[in-house]
Amino acid sequence: MGLQEKIIPYDKDSRLEKELDQFRLYLMQRNMADNTIHVYIYAVEQFLTKYDTVTHEHMMLYKCFLMERYKPQTVNLRIRALNCYAESIDHSSDHMLMIRIQQKTFLENVISQADYEYLKKCLIRDGNTFYYFVVRFLAATGMRVSELIEVQVEDVKRGFMDLYSKGNKIRRIYIPKALKVEALIWLQQIERTSGYVFLNRYGEKITPAGIRGQMKKFTVLYNLDPKVVYPHSFRHRFAKNFIEKCGDIAMLSDILGHESIETTRIYLHRSSTEQKEIVNQIVNW
Repeated sequence: MGLQEKIIPYDKDSRLEKELDQFRLYLMQRNMADNTIHVYIYAVEQFLTKYDTVTHEHMMLYKCFLMERYKPQTVNLRIRALNCYAESIDHSSDHMLMIRIQQKTFLENVISQADYEYLKKCLIRDGNTFYYFVVRFLAATGMRVSELIEVQVEDVKRGFMDLYSKGNKIRRIYIPKALKVEALIWLQQIERTSGYVFLNRYGEKITPAGIRGQMKKFTVLYNLDPKVVYPHSFRHRFAKNFIEKCGDIAMLSDILGHESIETTRIYLHRSSTEQKEIVNQIVNW
């Protein structure tokens, strides 16, 4: 029975809440990351709030709604969420196709190695050891900010952190020896022997939003471009440095946790800033 045949009414808040709880449990049972669960639940709630029935027609209308208002990457993320929801209610044959995204031949808004080194020096100079290590972990491991906040002291001691994704796949994030040694000295100084590495002033696990907020403050404090100082920019920096020093794009794809090596190929290209500088240097005709 397809989505066009089965109609489920959503005219009560309690029914909506129940459906979302069931979907959340479905995602948790498949070892989805907390951030993925949050995003998927948001997308499904947006859909079910907008439409009072779940039908194929409404899913197509929702897709049009997304395309008119959001960037392609956001549209595809929410389509994946709805497709996952369709699977959870046994309608896997009614998947929506994602929209095609034109692959860029350059990277945008990537922090330069010079600015990365400058930021580290400023943080050390000002005694901000905590955010020095936030920046170091992001740029030296390639982890996402949602993964950074999960790092525990035990992971640092081992030199790696294992993450479990859907299908019980394991992705290993390596903590380089130099960073491990430096971080363990810092952890000893602050008497952190176990548990999460990055805690806020209340002793709770820091949030991605909190990290992003601090990054914005650093751009003002140290006169840095806010377009290139944000958590994911350091993941880009890691990838650029890795591919330049190693060249193994398949290994980089595994380390970054990309589903397809095609996603990783963008790091073979120079950033838009680098392209501009090269053109300015060599073009004199």
